Amino acid sequence: MLIGCAIIALGTLEAFTVATEYGAAETPELWWIGQALVTGALVWFRRRAPVAVFILMILAQYVWHRQGYEFCQTWQLASLLIVFHTVGAELPLKPGLAWAVTGVLVFDSGAVDHRLLPFDEVIFLTVVFGAAYLTGLALRAYATRLLRLSAHAERLERDRERRAAEAVAEERARIARELHDVVAHSVSMMVMQAGVLRRTRSGDAEALLGIERMGREAVEELRVMLGALRMPLDEALPQPGVDLLPDLVNTLVSSGLRIVLEIRGEAVRLAPGVDLSVYRITQEALTNAVKHAGESEIRITVSYRPGSVEVEVLDGGGDGPPGLSTGNGLVGMRERAVLFGGTFEAGPRPGGGFRVHASLPTSREVFANERIR
Repeated sequence: MLIGCAIIALGTLEAFTVATEYGAAETPELWWIGQALVTGALVWFRRRAPVAVFILMILAQYVWHRQGYEFCQTWQLASLLIVFHTVGAELPLKPGLAWAVTGVLVFDSGAVDHRLLPFDEVIFLTVVFGAAYLTGLALRAYATRLLRLSAHAERLERDRERRAAEAVAEERARIARELHDVVAHSVSMMVMQAGVLRRTRSGDAEALLGIERMGREAVEELRVMLGALRMPLDEALPQPGVDLLPDLVNTLVSSGLRIVLEIRGEAVRLAPGVDLSVYRITQEALTNAVKHAGESEIRITVSYRPGSVEVEVLDGGGDGPPGLSTGNGLVGMRERAVLFGGTFEAGPRPGGGFRVHASLPTSREVFANERIR
């Protein structure tokens, strides 16, 4: 719209100022204003109907020269360059090229102004109209490339979201399998102890019988709900926890890695699920650090604080391969921390390297409050 208005304004200005220089009998030449209005309207609608506007602009030039004018005005030449550009930008390659070549041949042959054009003028028209068409063609190629890149980016984003959702589901299933074993073992021990007390008459038989019965029902319901997710495990082997972290670190140190493990505070007995999650978060963070930290030192700190246990894994970055992580490991660690009402942070360190920090409550009250929220 702005270009069409500019064409109308320029045509009106030339009609009132330089009409006689183009061969008009007097200045102003009022009918030029009408031609400028028509040309501006055509330029305005050039994108909606590029071929029709292209043909009408050539016919307008033909009518102009039939009035006895030898040269076209500045705004007319600008309008022709714009429509040649539009043919390249709006039409596919083959039809656009065909129309552009046809237009150049029409002007070069002298069909528009009924005269034999000198060679230098033919070269000039070919160059300027051809350049206008090529700029439009380049713009179309650039726009097409942007559309492809945008579509590709959308597909990548959808794939990333899908992989993240799958990672969350997979990690939750893994946690469910592990919690199934932990909870089932604890409830089974409760049932056994209640049964022993009832048989030895060391407590209220009716109450103990009720505890035993409800415990057996809970184990059965848990098996029905989560049995499909349970992985075959050797029940003789204990679930890993914080106490097995030194063995994990020593195994990696023996292979030549620089890893330092520090335990701060007074160790407390952790609930089996929390103990297992601290170990798994540390294990996953350590795996990522070994993969990307190169030869830099990796420092693991486990801190026992009032009501919580914290684990922090730091690496110095080093010159290891940067890789293109999908973030699935971070998703799994965050899920483990949030499951128990804890917090999780991960990101680059200001001085280089990477930091993973998780805090999980050790108090049953804190955990219960977090779950209620």
